[in-house]
Amino acid sequence: MVAPKFAVQQSSFHAELKRRANNYFQEKGVSTTGNYKLFTKAAILSVSLILIYIHLVFFTPAAWLAILECIVLGGLTAAMGFNVMHDGSHGSFSKIKRLNELASMSLNVLGANVFMWNTKHNVIHHAYTNIDGIDDDLDARPFLRLCESQKHYRIHRYQHLYFWLAYSMLFFFWVFFSDYQKYFTKKVGSMPLKKMTRTNHISFWTFKAVHAAFFVVLPIFMVGFVPWLVGFLIYGVFTGFVMSIVFQLAHTIEETNFPVAAQPTNRLEDEWAVHQLRTTANFATNNKLITWLVGGLNFQIEHHLFPKISHVHYPALSSIIKQACADYNVPYLEFPKMRLAVASHVAHLKQLSQG
Repeated sequence: MVAPKFAVQQSSFHAELKRRANNYFQEKGVSTTGNYKLFTKAAILSVSLILIYIHLVFFTPAAWLAILECIVLGGLTAAMGFNVMHDGSHGSFSKIKRLNELASMSLNVLGANVFMWNTKHNVIHHAYTNIDGIDDDLDARPFLRLCESQKHYRIHRYQHLYFWLAYSMLFFFWVFFSDYQKYFTKKVGSMPLKKMTRTNHISFWTFKAVHAAFFVVLPIFMVGFVPWLVGFLIYGVFTGFVMSIVFQLAHTIEETNFPVAAQPTNRLEDEWAVHQLRTTANFATNNKLITWLVGGLNFQIEHHLFPKISHVHYPALSSIIKQACADYNVPYLEFPKMRLAVASHVAHLKQLSQG
């Protein structure tokens, strides 16, 4: 599929947003990257993950405690992805390039591959959000139908009931299948993968081996196959579900759009920034705990409009963008509570289940 083109406006809304955001950072005299709050959070999450891993593998806790720790380990893995890897891969974790690279490589240690992620997420998803056939995040076929342009299968009649099971498989699918699929096909969905260097190839295979050693081989050696299998399934299921639900609430709900380019021009109706606002939604932005845990990804609008700005600045950017949207009569989608966003997502799946 050929990537569509966005409308070109004489008076760009995106330019106005950037002007207002730049004014804010100049007036405050602060950097757009992370600060001590983000670095402290990264340290807390990293140390907690390492300590729980060590206790599980080397100290063999009682079964009930081990199950609880596997769940917490899954939550910490997702939180590392949301808070550390995500900002690092966008170059917003720190002003120091090397620190951004190290932060993004945390994804490699946890089983996935940052090279594949950067192409899938930073390049494709951020540019062509909610465009079926381009945005790989919409492709959960044949198990889920996420927009009307996708083919309806009989199994989809129940997708609003079993979606939680599909989301729980994300971590396993990502680490053990989709990364390899992208590697060997050299594609992310229908889009070509950026050519990998020798270093990229070495990194891919080295970190896959490192992850297997620390999360499969060593635990089996220390605690036995069955305890490892049970623990790893609990860990992976919780990681996958948390990651899936956070990202799905941002784009696949009743209120967001799934634009289709007009033919034969292959051009979209909106300019890029307006497109982002019509395809993206926020949730629970006043809940500081959720914001802390999900790395500001409940401020998904701010992230999509300014992906190179660290999530620690999203609450401040939110009021600036809201005002600009009001001034230009552009929609700003937001749910005050996370449960309302979940309800909208389930309703969206149910609507699409009907064919």
